[in-house]
Amino acid sequence: MTIRSANINVMVAAARKAARGILRDFGEVEQLQVSRKGTNDFVTAADTRTEKVLRQELKKARPDYGFLLEEGGEEVGSNASNRWIIDPIDGTTNFIHGIPHFAMSIALEREGEIIAGVVYNPITDDVFVAEKGNGAFLNDHRLRVSARRKIEEAVVTTGIPHLGRGDHQQFLRELSAVMGSTAGLRRFGSASLDLAYVAAGRCDAYWERGLQPWDIAAGILLVREAGGYVYEPDGKGLNMMESGNVLATNAHLLTPMSKLLNGQ
Repeated sequence: MTIRSANINVMVAAARKAARGILRDFGEVEQLQVSRKGTNDFVTAADTRTEKVLRQELKKARPDYGFLLEEGGEEVGSNASNRWIIDPIDGTTNFIHGIPHFAMSIALEREGEIIAGVVYNPITDDVFVAEKGNGAFLNDHRLRVSARRKIEEAVVTTGIPHLGRGDHQQFLRELSAVMGSTAGLRRFGSASLDLAYVAAGRCDAYWERGLQPWDIAAGILLVREAGGYVYEPDGKGLNMMESGNVLATNAHLLTPMSKLLNGQ
């Protein structure tokens, strides 16, 4: 049994409590009240309720920490060194269409560095956790990124820019390069779970552009603590939290993937 830190215990407990409402709503997905927030960017009543529960539970445990919330924005705490970064439902479009692939993503940032992360899929009850220097785990089993060395044997995940979002032509160029050089591409619709799957060795690489900090904060730590690498798609840049552009993979595939994405 893995010994979890107090912070991880707090994060997992908050996620499990928030999951009760998500599971009820998912069972009645056709009756959800759905509003629209911009082009193809949906917010459900479940999103708002889930974020509220997560905030309440984390606030109760760490009353002086701040928040960066997908729906609620930034909230500065009295302890300026620590803040929670939360996506209540990463994969909202999947959720409202009844597709059981979405997750809560919770990260703890200290002095600008992610030190703990939880990605939780309430449908499968998969709990991915990571803490800086202590490794990454799925339901208490240690995670390692895949050891695959050949790009032609790799399975790669990505996010496809949709209506009103992203550079479609750039993505098509990248897609063509990766598609013609790998064993397969997958598009699951949840960035946090894509990163978690790379950490678990289920997929060999993942890239996407135009993400938000709450989409990737916990997942970045998961990959790194599982022995993987996370950079911007050039294979060097480290400003993913600002740029929103991510490439995650193992040591062997980092250079081949970055070359493909950059037309080399």
